[in-house]
Amino acid sequence: MDFLNFKLLWGIIVGEKFKVEIVQLPLPKGVNIIIGQSHFIKSTEDIYEAIVNSCPSIKFGLGFCEASGDRLVRYEGNDEELRKLAAETCLKIGAGHVFIIYLKDGWPINVLNALKNVPEVTRIFAATANPIQAVVIETEQGRGLLGVIDGYKPVGIETEEKIRERRVFLRKIGYKLK
Repeated sequence: MDFLNFKLLWGIIVGEKFKVEIVQLPLPKGVNIIIGQSHFIKSTEDIYEAIVNSCPSIKFGLGFCEASGDRLVRYEGNDEELRKLAAETCLKIGAGHVFIIYLKDGWPINVLNALKNVPEVTRIFAATANPIQAVVIETEQGRGLLGVIDGYKPVGIETEEKIRERRVFLRKIGYKLK
């Protein structure tokens, strides 16, 4: 899509040239992804520490888009394949201060509170194992992450039977008492 001249009635982007891109994010089978935003080069090390202190057995790769200075994708992790995937995915998004974490042998629920308590982390966009797309805006200055499309559109409201199934499932996997 080419850059567009677009004026929003609310004056958010008046006369600014921009384009919006939907970026499909790779998600290998059995892997979860967390997408967030942070603000400082030490984010990679602090996020690494938050993950391993929360769940030492989890395997992960972390990528972080530096927004100034060298403007590199910084990356860490304890699984080489996931480290590489996180770095490549961050580069594909290319939006300042965005981070990507790919996880296996654990779940986002195991690390989310720790991530939210990392002083540099400003927001979490998503934590999922669903197909996911990043909605990226690009201006003459750079790129930003507007949000994500996590999974698919709902098809209806759960029935009493589906409520029972959900409750049984949560107990089966150990997240609720029997």
